[in-house]
Amino acid sequence: MTQRVLGIDIGTYESKGVLADLDGNLIAHASVQHDMIVPRPGWAEHRADADWWNDFRIVTRDLLQRSAVDPHNIACVAASAIGPCMLPVDASGRPLMNAVLYGVDTRSDLEVSELTRRIGSEAIMATCGNALTSQSVGPKILWLRRNRPEIFSAAAKFMTSTSYLTMKLTGECVIDHYTAANFSPVYDVNRQCWSTEIADDVCSIDQLPELRWTTEIAGRVTADAACETGLAEGTPVAVGTIDAAAEAVGVGVQDPGDMMLMYGSTVFMIQLVERKMQDSRLWYAPWLYPGSHASMAGLATSGTLTRWFRSRFARELPNGSAFEKLSEEAAESPPGSNGLLLLPHFSGERSPIHDPDAKGVLFGLNLTHTRGDIYRALIEGIAYGTAHVLEAYRDIGATPARVLAVGGGTKNRIWLQSMSDIGRVRQHVCRNTIGASLGDAFLGACAVGAARPSDIVKWNPVAEIVEPDCQPVHERQFELFKQLYSQTRDISHALGGEKQLSTSNPVSSILSMQPKE
Repeated sequence: MTQRVLGIDIGTYESKGVLADLDGNLIAHASVQHDMIVPRPGWAEHRADADWWNDFRIVTRDLLQRSAVDPHNIACVAASAIGPCMLPVDASGRPLMNAVLYGVDTRSDLEVSELTRRIGSEAIMATCGNALTSQSVGPKILWLRRNRPEIFSAAAKFMTSTSYLTMKLTGECVIDHYTAANFSPVYDVNRQCWSTEIADDVCSIDQLPELRWTTEIAGRVTADAACETGLAEGTPVAVGTIDAAAEAVGVGVQDPGDMMLMYGSTVFMIQLVERKMQDSRLWYAPWLYPGSHASMAGLATSGTLTRWFRSRFARELPNGSAFEKLSEEAAESPPGSNGLLLLPHFSGERSPIHDPDAKGVLFGLNLTHTRGDIYRALIEGIAYGTAHVLEAYRDIGATPARVLAVGGGTKNRIWLQSMSDIGRVRQHVCRNTIGASLGDAFLGACAVGAARPSDIVKWNPVAEIVEPDCQPVHERQFELFKQLYSQTRDISHALGGEKQLSTSNPVSSILSMQPKE
């Protein structure tokens, strides 16, 4: 009996899945798209059932149909999803509202500021290993408690995306330590446990999932889940993790100094480190296995910006070739985008400035500029933002030894080369850039003892190395990029007031976004 492993990842705009054999050969892959809900500035949401679970069901059934694999031959299922998210569910596991997404949702910035003042930044760093930012789930739970008390009081558990999928599959409410570290200030990174010692007004510990390690078996596919997905009842299900972590595993991040550079809806970086590292510009979490450590960073908008630009300024281009045409136009613009600078802060910014009220800026326009100039400036703006993060890593003595690039954006040659040129890094691109779903399948194989973490180099070897071609114009504009943010910050904050209207939104307007039963 030839065994397979199933990996499925739920992303911001798309869900992907793969079936692989235990040597890493892909048997089938499938995908389905969904939207991100942006009901008002600073908010970002998904529907847990319609976007997460329904996508899981569709992709799983598609994979089984395409491959003709007997579901009983699937050795393990592993899932990942966007995160960290905040999803309250009732005692039966039913979502009580749309899921509040990761750091692109900045509705709780008042709670972030208040908790930081009350607890103290040093105490937060000492306990949680991270400053409170828009990426932190704890302030979002506190926002819910204050602004939607009816929902908070009905919440039996606060889950994230992967936890919800695993619960739907197995009935078990679990979360991996890597994801849990984003629930500051209610996760203690030193003791690796839930704790309300520094913030007892966020939620109670019994409202949080059980802590496990990523490659532990969370449970087995229930009869109900088998009926919905086509999987065999009793199939082992791994605990799983956040999509970025699964993506890092899938491209071979395994040794201290290895860094994943993910080109997705947001740029996200994960670097494995020898020990716990604390810096307010970055994030820290236990890695996927006991005794290992990771340092993370992420921009707020990246691939999302290219989608926005295409939908607003290139509507006439055919769907199948729009981005290829825009890239051709960008290639006609020289490095430096003919003097344009773009701040990619269209949803505030995460690393390294952690400013939820930062605004997008296009600076230096004149009547000679073309659409290609602006599109190249957008791509270079993302690269400058990434370079700003890499500068923070270098500042603390954590210069990456090896950078592994992954994600759909790696297919954009202008973007790929600009990231190397502006960030001054050599990028390794693996054979398969399908993303987190491959990492999920590999983690599933590890969970049942069919693979070891070091085996990923056989599953997905490096196929290309992109060398940096550093340009003087980029060095000059990188300094101007940082100055442009500093000199427009006060104006951006003054324009940030419309987001505060969120606190007066009635409960019914959130509940109206639920999928109809």
